[in-house]
This record gives sequence, structure tokens and C-alpha cells, in this order.
Amino acid sequence: MGSRNGLSLTSTDDVTKYVKDHNVSSIRLWFSDILGNLKSFSITPKELAGAFEEGMGFDGSSIQGYKRIQESDMVAFPVPDTAQVLPFRSGGGRSMRMMAQIRNPDGSAYDGDPRNILIRTLDRLEDHGCTNMYVGPEAEYFYFKNERGTELLDDAGYFDINPVDIGDDIREVTVCALEAMGIQIEYHHHEVGPSQHEIDIRYKDALQMADGLQTYKYLVKEIARRCGAFATFMPKPLAGENGSGMHTHLSLFSGNQNAFYDGTDEHHLSAMAKHFIAGVLKHSREMALVTNPTHNSYRRLVPGYEAPVYIAWAERNRSAAIRIPMYKPGKEVATRIELRFPDPTCNPYLTFAVMLAAGLEGVENELSCPDPVTVDIYHLTSKWREQMGIDALPHDLFEAARVGQFSDFLKNALGEDVHRKLIETKLEEADVFRLHVSQLDLKKHLVL
Repeated sequence: MGSRNGLSLTSTDDVTKYVKDHNVSSIRLWFSDILGNLKSFSITPKELAGAFEEGMGFDGSSIQGYKRIQESDMVAFPVPDTAQVLPFRSGGGRSMRMMAQIRNPDGSAYDGDPRNILIRTLDRLEDHGCTNMYVGPEAEYFYFKNERGTELLDDAGYFDINPVDIGDDIREVTVCALEAMGIQIEYHHHEVGPSQHEIDIRYKDALQMADGLQTYKYLVKEIARRCGAFATFMPKPLAGENGSGMHTHLSLFSGNQNAFYDGTDEHHLSAMAKHFIAGVLKHSREMALVTNPTHNSYRRLVPGYEAPVYIAWAERNRSAAIRIPMYKPGKEVATRIELRFPDPTCNPYLTFAVMLAAGLEGVENELSCPDPVTVDIYHLTSKWREQMGIDALPHDLFEAARVGQFSDFLKNALGEDVHRKLIETKLEEADVFRLHVSQLDLKKHLVL
């Protein structure tokens, strides 16, 4: 198998030699908690051989959603084919980062590591004659002048250019940094909202993409900071403007063959693709806790701001939660589905895992796929939506957590421990917001 990164490093020996020959003074090991927060610790080159062989121990009870204190010993093993050099120096030398696999003290993979959950789910592809799940997310974000508020960096709009789009220079620096770390960029541009931006990563295998997306979010924020600005992936920082989504394109392949394509079908979709869509439609409400995991996520999921609310699929129709993008004639390899409801605050490992688990349930049970919706769902009355069998995503985090709490699908996809910890965490978060008395409450009701 070829290299997964720009450095062409695939083994422990490759990494060790590169560190020695290229003045690498610090190696950062990255992993994620269940909420998708990136965690990191650094080792020196002298510790690298031991880390590859025995791992690096740490206290798992201090990581959100990991072990309890009485069973907290965890071990992080660097994954050599994820090695990349960070595009800025640390002290006098260069800094390398590798993703880490989290294991139990006995060497077995830790079931609560989000990266391990995705790997475990991807292993199911073989049972269906597939080799890869390719993913292409579009993670939008905002630039603000600083972290103290939402003072705009620019007032540009969709596809605007300099001098209106002041963030263009920061995006250019970010794209160069991403490319230097082996993350291939298709294009980047100003989005619809003021100070809103998007950098599109070329599709990759799901595990590589989850690693790359964590790196992308880190670099977007870090380079903005170094440029004197502030970047946020908060889904809805500005009232009355479009929010930031993470439309996610997805396809299954068997070798070089797209398992979602069938030229004889009127929609050019294979039976597997339709069963997959049916599985995702069935479990979208349960998935929302993972794909849209914050209180603020549901301020984005409202009609009128290009955000999908209703659970249906369509061709080219952007009001549906799932869309089938067009492709050029002769480019059948590009056949894919687009899930439009996720947002960039999600944990990419868990998000890609539940997407695949939902779709594969549809394939395994040969679930029937409804007809695509051809009308603007936003303009349908609730009665018409009910007659058409179109349900809605949860209205807020509390509803999403309660739906997820009683979901056997989500419990099986995430594992019982991660499911329980995620539900506990999100119900607590929902309560914080439900109990908070806002300035709007006071403005509207203080005079009563």
C-alpha cells in the first residue's frame, strides 16, 4: 500500500530516520476525546523508539469520556504513517506530529478511543465486498478580529475577492500549510455569511480524512491566531446569517469500482446506494447527537438559512438532508451521497463511524429507499410533510440527547461505554442552557 502522507513515511524505521536527518526536536502525539477535542503531548527524539515499542502511558481519567479514575491507565502508541512535520518551528528545531492509537495496558485497542471506533466500523466494509469509504467534508468557519466577540474581519459575500475578502490572505497561508502536511486542497473561497470561509479538502479514505480534518481545524485556528485574527467553527455565531455546516460527501468503493454507481438506474444509483441512503434516513434523528453535538448546532438547523432540517433525499435539491450531487459525463466514479446536516463541531471519527453504521444497516437489511423529493421541502406544510413521511431532525440538543439515549443503533455503533458517557455529557450541557436566563429572556419578560 502506498504512503498516506506527503513525507512518504510508512514505518517506524522511516520515521526514526527522518527525525534524525531533518532536525526534528519535538514529536507531538495527537488523539481525540469523545467530543472531538484534540489532545496532545510531546516527546523528544530520544523517547521515540520506546514510544513505538511500548507506547507512552497517561491518565485516561483526565480525558473526557475515557476511563474512570480506578481504571485510568492508558497507553498511546504513535501511528507511523500519520507522521507530518508541522509548518512552523518549535524553538530551534522542527516539530512532527503523529496520530496516536490508544490502547489498554495489556496492549489491546481501547474501545473508547474515537479513532478505534472508526477503524472497527470500517472493518465491516469487507463483509459487503467493499474496500474503502471515501469522504469529502466541507467544513465552514468564521474569522473574527479576536476571541472576545464577533467583530467581523470582513463584510464580503459568496465567492467575493480582495480587497473585500480580507480573510483571503489568511486562507492562502492556511492552504499552503495544509498542503505542506500532505492534505490536498481542491479549492477555497469566501462563503455566504460575512467573514465566513471554506477550504475544501480533496476526498480521502475515511480514517485518513478524520485525521486530516482534525489537523485542518487545528491549523485554521492556529494560523488565524498567528495572523492576529480568530477562527471559530461554531455553527451559528451570528444571528440572521447563514451558519457553518460540514456537508459531507460519501461513497463506497470496491477497489477502483464505485459501489454506489449503476448506469441502468434512473438515478444512476446502485441497489447498495439506495439501501445505504435508506439506512441513513432511518437513523438521522439518532445520529444528530453525534453529527450536531452542541446547543448552538440547533440554532443553525432552522429553515431559511440553507441548512437542512427535514429528513429526505433528493437530486440536486438542497432543502433535503441527503442530496445526490451532479457529476460530469464520464465521471461516474464521482457518484456519491451528500449528508448536509452535520456541522464542524462534530467528532469526525464518531461522525464517519455512525454514518457508515447507519448506511450498512440499510444494506444488510435491504431497507427500501423512498422516492426522492422534487419540491422545496421548506415550503411544504406540516400536513404535507406528514403525508409524505418526511420527519424532522431534533429541534435542540435536549431532544437530540433524549433520542440518542434510547437508541439501540447509537449504542451499538459507539459501544455501550461511549454511548453512556456521551449521553450523560450532552444531557448536562443541555440542562446548562435550559436553566440559563438570557438577556433575551429579561428583555421580553422582565416587565410581566
